[in-house]
Amino acid sequence: MNLEQLVREAQKGDDQAFYQLILMHKERMYRVAYAFLRTETDALEAIQEATCRAYLKLSALKEPAYFSTWLTRLLIHLCIDEQKRRKRWILEETDRERIDPQADHTDERILLQAAMERLSPIQRHVIILKYFEDLTIREIASLLDHPEGTIKTWLHKALGALRHDLGKGW
Repeated sequence: MNLEQLVREAQKGDDQAFYQLILMHKERMYRVAYAFLRTETDALEAIQEATCRAYLKLSALKEPAYFSTWLTRLLIHLCIDEQKRRKRWILEETDRERIDPQADHTDERILLQAAMERLSPIQRHVIILKYFEDLTIREIASLLDHPEGTIKTWLHKALGALRHDLGKGW
């Protein structure tokens, strides 16, 4: 079955179809949630909450073809709400200490991560969605419920801030 057929079946109450939909989206959901929340536990909790809400509200989805966007938007809004609740971007010292010393963490990656932390939350979100999740401006605008022009402005300002912070070599 294709995506739209699975959505229609899930809307009719087919739990197996809903399960298949979630399986199709689990990796993307994890990448998005982790990019926003920066801890595995918080990312998994956000995914669980998004999955529950999607299950309960699936009947409200009018166009099955937009399921992926709808689910991602639901997850992003949950992540943003969690960030607002905490009033700061989540990247604690304990997380930094848990970085695998065997992993290839170059100086550039550490500098980029630090520069990303200094961006405003909305700038960080747009950078993550555009460059880490490879979404288009139109998709980001749809996910964040803002006009494409606003997304372009935020992206331009975020890239400018990163260039300023990291220097011309970037």
